[in-house]
Amino acid sequence: MNRILITLVFLSIASCALFAPQEPVIELLNKHKIATNSGTVQGQFASYNNDSSPASTVVSWRDIPYAQPPVGELRWRAPRALQTPEAVIATKGDIACVQPAAEYGGASAANGESVVGTEDCLYLDISAPEDFNKTNYPVMFWIHGGGNTTGTKNYYDFTKLVDSQKVIVVTINYRLGALGWFTHPAIQGLQTGLDGASNFGTLDIIQALQWVQDNIAQFGGDANNVTIFGESAGGHNVYTMLASPLAKGLFHKAIAQSGYTISNSLENAYNDKAANSYVTKGSWQVIEDLLVKQQGSSQQSYSTEQLRRLLKYVDAREFIGLYNRGDKIDYLPLTTADGIVIPSEGLLAALADPQYAKDIPVISGANKDEVTLWLGLHRYFIDVGYPLTKLLPPRMTIKDPELYSFWVRVRSQAWKARGVDEPLDALELAGYENLYAYRFDWDDQVKSFFADFPNIIGAAHGTDISFVTGDFKYGPITSYIYPEGAERDQMQRTVMNIWGDFAQSATPDKSLPFQWQAYNSADKAYVHLDKDEFLALDFETQTLDSLLAQVAGFSSASYSEKCILVWETLINIGDADIPRYKDWNNGQCAKFDARAEQDKIAAELIRQYGTSSVL
Repeated sequence: MNRILITLVFLSIASCALFAPQEPVIELLNKHKIATNSGTVQGQFASYNNDSSPASTVVSWRDIPYAQPPVGELRWRAPRALQTPEAVIATKGDIACVQPAAEYGGASAANGESVVGTEDCLYLDISAPEDFNKTNYPVMFWIHGGGNTTGTKNYYDFTKLVDSQKVIVVTINYRLGALGWFTHPAIQGLQTGLDGASNFGTLDIIQALQWVQDNIAQFGGDANNVTIFGESAGGHNVYTMLASPLAKGLFHKAIAQSGYTISNSLENAYNDKAANSYVTKGSWQVIEDLLVKQQGSSQQSYSTEQLRRLLKYVDAREFIGLYNRGDKIDYLPLTTADGIVIPSEGLLAALADPQYAKDIPVISGANKDEVTLWLGLHRYFIDVGYPLTKLLPPRMTIKDPELYSFWVRVRSQAWKARGVDEPLDALELAGYENLYAYRFDWDDQVKSFFADFPNIIGAAHGTDISFVTGDFKYGPITSYIYPEGAERDQMQRTVMNIWGDFAQSATPDKSLPFQWQAYNSADKAYVHLDKDEFLALDFETQTLDSLLAQVAGFSSASYSEKCILVWETLINIGDADIPRYKDWNNGQCAKFDARAEQDKIAAELIRQYGTSSVL
């Protein structure tokens, strides 16, 4: 999950132009040429033509292959190590794994394609301080978000973090969607060892970490001081690294930003004959769609070997297009408890199991207004009008401020309960001691005549990333979401210092004016990450139980709204808890089909406006 959708909706309401900074001159110096297991790569050093621009202190290396291309017979197999030291690595440009096209945060389409990218996408980038060959710097390993269905390493520029904190940052691509996570007898039934796994995207991340262990010293990095960090699906993948027995010893600290712990059983990932109605895109269903479209037939007409060949060589973009058809991302099986990469008990249970424990320092946090990224786009909550003329951008207003605020508060607080507190409780059970929690509260945006950004967006999902990178971008509305000033400067300094100090020495409060008390399940200490005035330690009092009780007592929501809110709270971020939904409030929603009601609402909005989104 990332900022793709929320940016697109506001493209038409931006009322100011953004000026691009001066383009640097790229120097290719021989001293920045590095030999690796994958080949020799040329570093790039940026300089400027006048004294008013900042001097560059960062060298970058782009598009380094860390595994063999997973194409043909290597599709849906564990990544193969690449041993080509004699090769000369060439820059690929904007390379992304196969995914739905998106202008922001993901991979954009040049010719109107709905699906873009290439299977030959297992590459990484490295940025390091200029004196990398004289020092042993901490390494920070970034895992991008995007629901494990979209995203690319190329979207993120960590130059300012590298420069200010004196760390090395590695960013990677990994296989996405059904090319990264897939379970079917025609694949696993005919493969053994790691190739019998279901989590190929997870294995890509592990392979990239192994590449870092083998090669990062040449870039001035300390292979014994690697911090993995990621946001949304990247935060989720941080949890998978903590749970997977295959990742042991490959990293030494971890930061999960807005992560989640959903994992699927092998049965649900396959979903034979669509047996589980809650799973909309199990591999059986995806292949049925493919065969019906291509052949007008069913899987029953093919042998396992015939299905295997079809799957290995079907066009990747066509396949991903079928997998991502529709918007029911919550019901697409991804991370799977395959008993190889992810233990068979599931992700959250594996985090609590001492036999998989890495016993390292961990930071985990969520944003105060996580779900405004989605609710702020939905016509059920947002009204779009043209008070002056359609020649001007539309004006967006919240239809029912009380309902919107309550929905945002419950869902976002539940994200922290399920995505931060529960996994930290699990890690505590596994014996971890150095655990730290936070909530990202910064929402110092500015209003426009066309939109009340602080109330519609606030501390939305993904708004924290720019304070880690120092690269403030939110499309044409950047000046509203990240207005320049003391509040933004304070937040950037605080976040960068915490992330940098943690990477250096596992001390997140080194630059804070107070001690960051370690998290434990008894008092649930956490830090409010905000501008200096509100930067403080606190103790969590909300639980999933208390939040669900508040829904029961909220008088300004209808019966159906309460059931939908409870449904969304219990099927997202953690494993879907359908029995708890049916038991909630003495069975109030036991006979209420929340998914059907959501579809009904969407259909009515589409009838009225052509879409349920404000786009």
